[in-house]
Amino acid sequence: MGTNVTSGRAQAVVVATGNRTWFGSLAKSIVGTRTQTAFDRGVNSVSWLLIRFMLVMVPIVLLINGFSKGDWVEASLFALAVAVGLTPEMLPMIVSSNLAKGAIAMSRRKVIVKRLNAIQNFGAMDVLCTDKTGTLTQDNIILEHHLDVSGHESDRVLTLAWLNSSSQSGARNLMDRAVLRFGEGRIAPATKERFVKLDELPFDFVRRRVSVSVEDVRHGDKSLICKGAVEEMLMVATHLREGDNVVALDETRRDLLLAKTKDYNAQGFRVLLVATRKLDDSALTTPLCTADEQGLTVEGMLTFLDPPKESAGKAITALRDNGVAVKVLTGDNPVVTARICLEVGIDAHGILTGAQIEAMTDRELEREVETRSVFAKLTPLQKSRILKTLQKNGHTVGFLGDGINDAPALRDADVGISVDSAADIAKEASDIILLEKDLMVLEEGVIKGRETFGNIIKYLNMTASSNFGNVFSVLVASAFIPFLPMLAIHLLIQNLMYDLSQLSLPWDKMDKEFLRKPRKWDAKNIGRFMLWIGPTSSIFDITTFALMWYVFAANNVEAQALFQSGWFIEGLLSQTLVVHMLRTQKIPFIQSRATLPVLLTTAVIMAMGIYIPFSPLGAMVGLEPLPLSYFPWLVATLLSYCLVAQGMKRFYIKRFGQWF
Repeated sequence: MGTNVTSGRAQAVVVATGNRTWFGSLAKSIVGTRTQTAFDRGVNSVSWLLIRFMLVMVPIVLLINGFSKGDWVEASLFALAVAVGLTPEMLPMIVSSNLAKGAIAMSRRKVIVKRLNAIQNFGAMDVLCTDKTGTLTQDNIILEHHLDVSGHESDRVLTLAWLNSSSQSGARNLMDRAVLRFGEGRIAPATKERFVKLDELPFDFVRRRVSVSVEDVRHGDKSLICKGAVEEMLMVATHLREGDNVVALDETRRDLLLAKTKDYNAQGFRVLLVATRKLDDSALTTPLCTADEQGLTVEGMLTFLDPPKESAGKAITALRDNGVAVKVLTGDNPVVTARICLEVGIDAHGILTGAQIEAMTDRELEREVETRSVFAKLTPLQKSRILKTLQKNGHTVGFLGDGINDAPALRDADVGISVDSAADIAKEASDIILLEKDLMVLEEGVIKGRETFGNIIKYLNMTASSNFGNVFSVLVASAFIPFLPMLAIHLLIQNLMYDLSQLSLPWDKMDKEFLRKPRKWDAKNIGRFMLWIGPTSSIFDITTFALMWYVFAANNVEAQALFQSGWFIEGLLSQTLVVHMLRTQKIPFIQSRATLPVLLTTAVIMAMGIYIPFSPLGAMVGLEPLPLSYFPWLVATLLSYCLVAQGMKRFYIKRFGQWF
C-alpha cells in the first residue's frame, strides 16, 4: 500500500493493513474537516461580539420607545430597524472584495491562491514553518568534490563513482544523477568502453549501499565497486588507499576519515564513500550478494551539495523584519540542516530532533517550540504536532513545503504554502501555490495580507462604532423627544447609503506603520473601539437635536419631519466624512490621504444625502427640504466633529497603544 517497486529483489512481509499502516495514518491525517484557521476563529469571535451587542441594545430601544411613546407597533418596527442598522450588512461583500483583490494582486506575481481566506491568514502569520529540501534549497543536488582519503581531488574516485552510478539498472537517486551529470565531458569515451557491467546489488535503506561488479576488458580484471553512506560503508571496509598503497583501516585512520566527513557535513555537504574489491573469475557465474560486500578498500569520498535558493536568505530576512519568525522542520540530518540554516540566516543553535520530540509531553513541547528555530529528523506527523503546538501557544502559523511528507502540516497550518513542482498531494493540501521559485513573494504575500486585513478591520471598526453612536443617540432622543427622532425607513436608507460609501474600501491603502507587524482579529479591541469612538458621534448628534429643537423650532409632532430631515443629513454626512478621520492614525488629508475611489464615493454619497430631503424620494419617505440657514450650522458641526474625532484618536492611541 503506497509502495512502488522500481528495482531490486525483495521478500514482502505484511505487518499491518489499511489505516494501521504508516501510509494509512498519513492519508487519514489529510482527509475530513479542516481545522479552523486564524481567519475563521477571528470572524467567529467578532460575529459573536456584534450579536451580543445587538441582543443588549435592541430590547433597550424597544422598551424605551414603547413606554415613552405608547405605540408598541411603531416601537417594534423601529427596534427592528435598529437591529438592521447595528448589523454590518456589507461585511461579507467587503471581506470577499478585499480577499479577491488580494488574490488578483498575488496572481500577477505568479502565485495561485486556492482559498481566499488564506490571504488574510498570510497577513496574520507570525511564524512560518518551512521544510528544507526543495523549499529553502534548490532541490538540485550537485557533486562538489571527488576526493581520495587524503582530501585531494581524485579522477580515480570520480571514475569509480561514475561506473557505479551508470551501471545501475533500477531507479537512480538524486546523487546518482548528480554523479552522471558531473561525469559528462569528464569521463573519457575510452573509459566507458573499457568496462563492462557484470551484475549489481541494488540500494536499500538497511544497507544504504549500492554495488556493481564490472570487468576491465583490456586487462581482464573484475572488481566490485560499492558506494554508500559513511557509517554503513565503514562497517564492511577493512582497508583504504593512500596514494598507490593500500593500508589497513585501523582505528586511527577510521577516526580521521570520520572527522573529515563530519567536517564536510558541518559545511552542509552530504558525504558518500566509494570502495572497491577485487573479484575472482566466479564473478562471471555467481550473482552478487551482500556477502560480497566484505573486505572492501575505501578509495575516497564524494561530497554533494543541495545549495540554498538565491532568494531564501533575502526572503527570511524580509520576513523577520516584518515580524515573522521562521522555523525549519525537516526530516534531514541535523548537521547538514544546521549548515543550510546558517547560510540563509536562521539560528541553528539547539536543534531538536524527532526522537527528542517523541519523548516529550505536550507541556514540554509547548515550551521548547518557542525557543528553538530548527527541528530535524522529523516524521510527517511530528511536523504536524509542532505546528499545532505553535497554534496552541497563540501563534498564526504558515507552513511551506513540497513533499508528500509535508501534506499533514500543510493541511493543519493557518496558511499552507507549496510550489508548482511539489507532489500532487502537497499541492492539494495547500492554500497557496508559488509558480516560481522566488521566495520573495512570501514577503509580498505577508504585506498584501496585512493590507487586506487592514481594510476589513477598518470597515468593521468604523461601521461598528458609527452604528453604536447612532443607537446611543437614538436612546437619548427617545427618552426626551415626544416623537421618533428618525423613522425606521430613514434609518435603513441612511444605513444603506453609508454601506455603499464603504464599497470602495478594498481599494484604499494602509499606512506603512500598520504593515510592519502581524495583524490578527481582536474582538476585544473592536468592542473597545465601539465604546470609545461611538459616543463621540453621539455628542454631535445630540448637538443637532438641540439645534433642530431650539433654533429651527422642530419641537412638536407636527414638525417632526423637519427634525428627522436635519438629523438624517447630519448623521449620514458625519458617518461618511469621519471615515477619513478614522481610516488612519495619522493626520488625515495631510499625512495620509485616502485613495481616489474612496474620496469619490465619499463625495457622491454626501451629495446624495443632502439631495434626498429635497427629492421626490424624500417626500415619499417623510422627509422635507431644510432651510438654507441649516447648512452653515451643518458645516460647523461637521468640522467640530472632525476635530474632536482627531483629538479622541490621539487620546485612544496614547491610552491603548494601537489604533486598529
